[in-house]
Amino acid sequence: MKKLLSLAVFLALCLALFLFWLAFFSSRPALTTDPATLHGDGSVINYCTLPELGGPGKSAAEIPKGNTPGCGYSHFPLPILAQCTEALPDQAADIRGLWLGVAGGHVGHVERVEQCGSRVVVTSSGIIHDYGPNSTAGLNTNDTEGSVLFTIGDKPYCMRTSAAMVWEQGVLNFHVFGWGPVVVKRYLEGNQLIWDYIDGSTTRMDRICYLPQGHKLPKPRGKWYSLF
Repeated sequence: MKKLLSLAVFLALCLALFLFWLAFFSSRPALTTDPATLHGDGSVINYCTLPELGGPGKSAAEIPKGNTPGCGYSHFPLPILAQCTEALPDQAADIRGLWLGVAGGHVGHVERVEQCGSRVVVTSSGIIHDYGPNSTAGLNTNDTEGSVLFTIGDKPYCMRTSAAMVWEQGVLNFHVFGWGPVVVKRYLEGNQLIWDYIDGSTTRMDRICYLPQGHKLPKPRGKWYSLF
């Protein structure tokens, strides 16, 4: 009995170590975001003027995937799908634009939502989550949670994430790893965007036209333990 218990503890420890390695030390996917998009200034755009979809232009699958550089972008970038004009699928609500949390768990939170075809990109707090058909990578987001747990030398380490963003009965559900449970939801209630987050909070967001000045440079997040 003791041997079985010891074996179970050993296997659990091995699994925990593997998951920790996978989350923090496994190779990140190649950064395929257009450098001009990352270097551009997305804070000067009027996000109440949305591009028309359904006309001539690029489809979602023709545009490189957007993903988070390192543990976060250095400043609010240009839109990933600026050149995309593919119409939204019937099951998708139009939640494009810039949103500000005004009530609930994350008041003051700001995020930009882009949609084109069945592709959705959420940009906020240093991270870029891009799901859907693209020209350079898979469908699922393959990014970072953005919160730095520790540093080794000058290099920050943050947990990797992967999810699918799937429209289900008017709700944009984030399925962890693409096949796992729903961890985040976004949906419209009247003119507000509702954001149900993994921490159990619900945030009501209003549409705004310009990025608040304090959100141009993302604030560092995480514990930032220095190991060496």
